[in-house]
Amino acid sequence: MPSGTPDVIARYFTSVSEGDDDALVATFAEDGVVADESRTYTGRDAIRGWREQTRSAYQYTAEILRIEGSEETGYIATVKLVGNFPGSPIELDYRFVLRDGSIARLDIN
Repeated sequence: MPSGTPDVIARYFTSVSEGDDDALVATFAEDGVVADESRTYTGRDAIRGWREQTRSAYQYTAEILRIEGSEETGYIATVKLVGNFPGSPIELDYRFVLRDGSIARLDIN
């Protein structure tokens, strides 16, 4: 994990690599939002559904290449994904907005 990675973002990516959906969902605020593949998921139940669907459709590894930002501006993690999906490997930006130690919003593009 790159130095300066906020704990909640580190826990998010650890839960992805370990396949721990409960831990992943717990990184989000109750009213957290994920925007991925032109769809938006609001609230922990919807985020769990997104994660379960993604995990069942694709097997992949995620490597954080770099992370930039601050609590005030949000964080952008550039991530290399390698897996069984079209276009693999690919680099995506994960844009995190944090609130009170949780992920308030995650935009993946």
